[in-house]
Amino acid sequence: MNFLSHFYFDRHSEDPHLVLGTVLPDLVKNARKDWNIHPEKKAELFTTDIENSILYGWKRHLAVDRHFHNSAFFFEHTRAIRARIAPYLEDSIVRPSFLAHISLELMLDSSLLTQNHVVAEDLYQHLRQSDRLGMNKFLELNNINDTDHFFKFFDKFIESNYLNSYRESHNLVYALNRICMRIWKDPLTENEMHNLSKTLSEYHEALQENYIEIFDEISLAINP
Repeated sequence: MNFLSHFYFDRHSEDPHLVLGTVLPDLVKNARKDWNIHPEKKAELFTTDIENSILYGWKRHLAVDRHFHNSAFFFEHTRAIRARIAPYLEDSIVRPSFLAHISLELMLDSSLLTQNHVVAEDLYQHLRQSDRLGMNKFLELNNINDTDHFFKFFDKFIESNYLNSYRESHNLVYALNRICMRIWKDPLTENEMHNLSKTLSEYHEALQENYIEIFDEISLAINP
């Protein structure tokens, strides 16, 4: 799941460090794709309330992704999206299965925004309120020494207010292309983006009927 979908499950929390933890795995990976940390495997290192709140949120992120990626909802919709977009990607270096996966996650974020289940600014506010020294210590305990690089990305992430762009369906393909650019050079042509935009917008509209079911399902699983 993407940032806003992870935030959904703890959107009522008053602990900014817990909320930070729920999106930190993606923030770290987006800051530098070669950073691959597993704080959940060394919980004994974290001794302060801030560190343990971040770790708790991190573990919730992992639990949400585990349930989502093994759900019937995920398999059904990624297969369906892949079938619709594959004809437009026959000559593309972008894998239809990858694009279907990311498309579904962006559609879910967009749906939560447009139907007012989450407010992007609330997430940004939690991130602004997070204690920098505590975050820095958490990262260093996970062998991330170039924390300056992380915080430059972190500040830019907040300042750009990029998540609010997911409100508009036509922005999803632009976001998809940006994600693909982290892996491939010049991933999607203008013609491919045009064809994908129409197809994905139609799928996104149809998804509105039952998308919230996966959030209800995961909420029951992680909040016994």
